[in-house]
Amino acid sequence: QVQLVESGGGLVQAGGSLRLSCAASGRTFSSYAMGWFRQAPGKEREFVAAISWNSGNTYYADSVKGRFTISRDNAKNTVYLQMNSLKPEDTAVYYCAADTQIRVIRTTPDYWGQGTQVTVSS
Repeated sequence: QVQLVESGGGLVQAGGSLRLSCAASGRTFSSYAMGWFRQAPGKEREFVAAISWNSGNTYYADSVKGRFTISRDNAKNTVYLQMNSLKPEDTAVYYCAADTQIRVIRTTPDYWGQGTQVTVSS
């Protein structure tokens, strides 16, 4: 089992940047694929980005390609989401997620953090 704690959210102007972090508990972090999802008010939670256990594969939603970068540091049990060129439509609660299977990390991961708010002002 793994517990996830997100940080780094906040208020930023359009065009700005933020870096989210997700710290994971447990000694088997390196065996998990990791992902980021987001949920805007009144909308369903949606996939944002994912990364395989060894950083060999990364996946992005079309809406964030070229602006967001997911990375991980297995020595620190942490996954990151660097968000650049932020837009008001990126405003959402961002959730970190984990699963041992890369094939489900973009859809139904087993483990979730509690989320961090990102607000982008126009």
